Amino acid sequence: MKVIATEKYNERHKRYHSLEKEKIAVVNRISQLRFVTFVIGTAAVVYLQLTDLFLLSFGVALGFIILFIILVFKHQKAIDEKSFYRAMVQINENALMRIKGEWKNFSDAGEDFKDESHSYANDLDIFGKGSLFQWINTTTTYLGRETLRKVLREPCESIEEIEKRQEAIEELAGKLNWRQEFMAEGLIAEDSLHDPRPLYRWASERHIFFANSIVIACIRILPIITAMLILSSFLFGLIPNYIPIIAIGLQFMLLIPGGKKRNAQFAIAEKYKNNLKAYSGMIKLLEKEEFKAVTLTKLQKKLHNKQDVNASAQLTNLDKVIDAISYRYNQLFIVINILLLWDYQCQIALERWKKESGNSLEKWIEVIAEFEALASLANIRYDNPDWTMPNVVEESMVLRGAAMGHPLLVRDRISNDLQLEPPTNVLLITGSNMSGKSTFLRTAGINLVLAYIGAPVCATRFTCSLLNIYTCMRISDSLDKSISSFYAELLRIKMIVAAVEEGKKVFFLLDEIFKGTNSVDRHIGAKELINKLSRDGAMGLVSTHDLELGDLEKDNKRIKNYHFKEYYQNDQLLFDYKLQPGLSTTRNAIYLMKIAGIVARNKN
Repeated sequence: MKVIATEKYNERHKRYHSLEKEKIAVVNRISQLRFVTFVIGTAAVVYLQLTDLFLLSFGVALGFIILFIILVFKHQKAIDEKSFYRAMVQINENALMRIKGEWKNFSDAGEDFKDESHSYANDLDIFGKGSLFQWINTTTTYLGRETLRKVLREPCESIEEIEKRQEAIEELAGKLNWRQEFMAEGLIAEDSLHDPRPLYRWASERHIFFANSIVIACIRILPIITAMLILSSFLFGLIPNYIPIIAIGLQFMLLIPGGKKRNAQFAIAEKYKNNLKAYSGMIKLLEKEEFKAVTLTKLQKKLHNKQDVNASAQLTNLDKVIDAISYRYNQLFIVINILLLWDYQCQIALERWKKESGNSLEKWIEVIAEFEALASLANIRYDNPDWTMPNVVEESMVLRGAAMGHPLLVRDRISNDLQLEPPTNVLLITGSNMSGKSTFLRTAGINLVLAYIGAPVCATRFTCSLLNIYTCMRISDSLDKSISSFYAELLRIKMIVAAVEEGKKVFFLLDEIFKGTNSVDRHIGAKELINKLSRDGAMGLVSTHDLELGDLEKDNKRIKNYHFKEYYQNDQLLFDYKLQPGLSTTRNAIYLMKIAGIVARNKN
């Protein structure tokens, strides 16, 4: 089934790569044409000036300037199109890598999101190298990345929320072109998309002085008066020269107060200029697209300000204001600023924009982030059409999965069935080293995470109750906290027990518990813990090498034994990674120690 997605990505990759090459050629041609236009135009004007054809030289100069400006705009448009095609090429390259299982080379693994205190994230590879986040993340904005993190850490709290999320993901999965264009708009930003919180504060700040109608009128009229005085004095000689000079000096003095604050305010606008351009492009796509899913239409309706003006129109207006602010870097800006009170004109325009839309900016960026997170989940659906959308049911404690595999494994994925429902609520899984016990636990856990965030799961059928996932698998000591691995494991198990005692519906995964102590204490502790969790209504999987724990099944009908086995072929240790009922009857530790040269091999 993945063949269709692969073919589509290949086709799109080739098409956009071809378009990119064509656009690079266009950019180069326009660049050369600009140079030729400048040279010929300059030569023509100089020649006409030397031959005293001043009027004609003025007309020729004006014509070449207009032509040059047109070429500048065409050049920038071509560059923007080239950047878009380059982004689309990269998006489809990454999509192909994702399908081939080569996504572990993606640069953003979410290492900064790792949290050992989270109830399941560390043990189930939600963040970090080779993680669920690294696999599915297609967000481009700072807040989109944070929103995806939140989705993976905080599953839906109700079946209704899960079903709405599933509906949204199903719809977005079918909008491949839209999803890729949406992502491309974020990728073509010239710099990284910053944390938007300083931008929120900036947008919500008010400077009432520049909203005052009298102040606005004065700032508008003063430059006109000064311009009239300059013309009257220097062009027509109607008034003494010192009068316009005094007017210019007055305007210069007016610009001095609040200069530092003004510069700081403008600096924020300029810092986020490219970010806002990306947000504007993404919002335009959101506004134009037709959605049917309740979650998507609800988000789309937020893209207006309080006057019901489209967010994209308002961001376009803000972009024009920021462009005006950017003139400050012009060599002649100091003259323009004094004559036109340019800084104040920009502040008036900014204040008007903030009044109309400043408080809406945060909401708009959050909508973008929500769509980015949902689009990341939609990739799972599109790339894996043979996976199933889970059925999350009202039943108190049930987990049934048919042909369930680990979603992060591509080439070596082995599928197993899993059934947990009353009266059984704990599976005790035994087996030799490397037989697949830990991977199976993680397979169950990560598929439950996918189910609870509204995504498809790696199975042909999957039914589950809404449970709280807790794991105790990768426990290590903490030097900075002076905690041994055994004590860290106790704290983790204490958290699971506390959740059960609080009445939460808990699904737990325990991998070789109490391995930090002696075998006698480990057996007693594990026996007591498993019995307690099963009696108190928790559901889960326990892997162990302690075969004596298999006796729990005889006295506790809530517990069932399963195992993974190995076999030998041509003096090699092999595994089929298939879950089998009953207790393990084989061991391979001595064989592995012989291979390692720790235990002597038999000579016979």
